[in-house]
Order: sequence, then C-alpha cells, then structure tokens
Amino acid sequence: MMHTPLLRKLVLLVLGMFAFAFALVPLYDVFCDITGLNGKVELTAAEASEEQDLARRVDVSFTTHTQGQAPFKVKAATYQVTVTPGTLTEVNFTAENLSSDARIMQAIPSVSPGMAAKYLHKLACFCFDQQSMQARQTMSFTLRFYVDTELPNDIAELTLAYTLYDITDRKAAAHGEPAMNLIDGTVSEDYAQSIQAAVYQQIRGISHG
Repeated sequence: MMHTPLLRKLVLLVLGMFAFAFALVPLYDVFCDITGLNGKVELTAAEASEEQDLARRVDVSFTTHTQGQAPFKVKAATYQVTVTPGTLTEVNFTAENLSSDARIMQAIPSVSPGMAAKYLHKLACFCFDQQSMQARQTMSFTLRFYVDTELPNDIAELTLAYTLYDITDRKAAAHGEPAMNLIDGTVSEDYAQSIQAAVYQQIRGISHG
C-alpha cells in the first residue's frame, strides 16, 4: 500500500504540473507581445488615416538591437519624433551589413507599452520584407507611420523597437522558403513551431531553475 507522505507528494506534483500548463499560455502571450509575433503587432501595410487630433501630441522613440550575433546595424536618423495622432510621419533609417558575406536580415517590430501596439500603424516599413544585403552594404529605408487617434489619453510616449535577425542560414535550410513572410503578414508553420518550442524550453528552464 502506498504511504501517505508519498501519495501527498504525488498529488502535489500533479497539481503543480497542471498549474504550470496553465501558466504557459499567458507566458507565451507575453512573449508574443514583446516580439510582435502571433499578430500582436502589425506586419502588413496599414491604410492612411482620415482623422487627426490636432490638439494632442505623442512622442515616438526608435530603438534597435540584434538577436545573438546577427551582423547588422540599423539606426534611425532621429531618436525621437513628436507627432499628432492621425498625421502621417516619415523617419529615415540606415541599415548596414557588418559581415564580409552576403546576409539576409529580418527586422521584427514591437511597440511599448504593449497595449499601444495596435494604435501605431505602419504604411511603409523595412520590416515588411526580408532584406538581402551584400557584404558591407549600407541601405536606406523610409518608415511611414501614424498614431491612431484612438490611442488612450493616458499614453503620451511610445517606443518602436526593432529586433534584427540573421535568417540567412535558416532560409537556406528551408530550401528557399522564407522563415517569415512579412509581405502578407504570415509566419511559416515550421518557423512558428520552432519559436514556440524555444519559448517553452525557456519557460521550462525558468521553472526548473
């Protein structure tokens, strides 16, 4: 017959497993909010706004960082702009391939605070396409966007961040199939599964730490 202490431990273990399973969903949602995957951030061109809120001002900042050893450098011509909701704004970016080899760059956008992501609409963005860059090549891009007039009044500052990925090897491994097709806003099934698996692995690592 099973001892009571052992039975109690097994019950607690099962309950813990259920709790962890439920926690995976909100944790994965947080990951999606940060990276912009799973439809959390617009990945396709928006339409121009016909409404403006001339009495309001919103500060929009820009930042970029690389994932791992991605050999790219992307910089906005201006760190911050002050915009009127509904008004189309343009910001120039320069991108540089720091590698001595041709590489393919994918920029993944995210907006903070996260709840404001759906109020920042991009009409043109280098993040819509994978960027094939020759060795040491420098390219110029223009971001065109506007902040929705429906942005909550308590939000006066936004940050548009780009994470730069080197997808050269990943694309080759997929036999020419793009890991992410940001032209139509879709993510390949294999890539989505790989991202999800990586997130789950990180969460499991945290839970066992």
